[in-house]
Amino acid sequence: MPVTIGIPTEITDGERRVAIVPAVAEKYCKKGFKVVIQGGAGDASYLPDSEFDDISCVENAQQVYEHADLILKVQPPSEEEIDMMSAGQIVIAMMQPHRYAERVKKMRDNNITSIAMELVPRISRAQSMDVLSSQAAVAGYKAVLMAADLSSQFFPMLTTAAGTIRPAKVLVIGAGVSGLQAIATARRLGAVVEAYDVRAVTKEQVESLGAKFLQLEVDAEAEGGYARELTEAEKHKERNMLADHIAKSNVVITTASIPGRTAPRLIDSDMVERMKPGSVIVDLAAESGGNCELTEAGKTVEHQGVLVHGPENVPSMLSVHASEMYAKNLQNLLELMIVDGELKPDWEDEILAGASLTRDGRILHEPTRNLVEGD
Repeated sequence: MPVTIGIPTEITDGERRVAIVPAVAEKYCKKGFKVVIQGGAGDASYLPDSEFDDISCVENAQQVYEHADLILKVQPPSEEEIDMMSAGQIVIAMMQPHRYAERVKKMRDNNITSIAMELVPRISRAQSMDVLSSQAAVAGYKAVLMAADLSSQFFPMLTTAAGTIRPAKVLVIGAGVSGLQAIATARRLGAVVEAYDVRAVTKEQVESLGAKFLQLEVDAEAEGGYARELTEAEKHKERNMLADHIAKSNVVITTASIPGRTAPRLIDSDMVERMKPGSVIVDLAAESGGNCELTEAGKTVEHQGVLVHGPENVPSMLSVHASEMYAKNLQNLLELMIVDGELKPDWEDEILAGASLTRDGRILHEPTRNLVEGD
């Protein structure tokens, strides 16, 4: 029997992405897989059912779960969706286990095999499966466009009959994938850009994009390319340096986050109050608590003339390309799991081992297991 891949419609509010696109569906079919998609699953990404040739389109999610060996999703399955799954079924999505511990527990108890795309190890051979990077690139690009839309001034320098308009000063905090994309986009729009990251290794990348790197005599790079949490003394140094640069900036874009934890607080109300009226902060860490003290997820707050924007699920705003990138990440992961047209995952493979959340009635991801079951 061929492996059947199922794609239900995303039911999370505001989610416009889909876990498959026509080009990827075609490749699955050529490999001998059967693909079942819920009718309308791609509508929010402007992919009507008619775009998916040679695959089965069913009316509701229940039919998808009944027929599929493997479920592909963007958002984690709800408790109702988990109830539709059968024991041993495999579901792959961005699981957000630190946020939805009860769902992880339910998948464990129902003997569901779950793979969390955000847990894919950040190693060389897994780069093509790295959804954190692909979706962060979308977010960084979009953050600058949102900032330009909210800003009260031009980004580029303009020479006009009425005089010369000076370019906007943009500060990007965090030089990961989203930060680097934000830097590149702001530079394309003609802004003067500065960037800061606690990882000194990012200096060369920042400067290669034409931005000035703000140097703090601290290197906080941790395993996997993430930043470790700063000590109190380091935080004090960081705060003093950033405060002056934030005050001089017309736009600040913050991207600093620690997977599975509350976002580090980098900007307090005093710093915001030093900014010029008409300035803008776009906080990409809004969903995990925000890098700015004044950030409210899903809202734009005005404080003494400064706009603090806290967007949620930014990649979903560019659903066409975000879906395309995510679907290709999934496709590359599935290459590890399907051999000669059969589902034969090697659970000892370091990529599958690292991304496995639940299997055989157990929670395999240690931090999540500690969260759900205690130390």
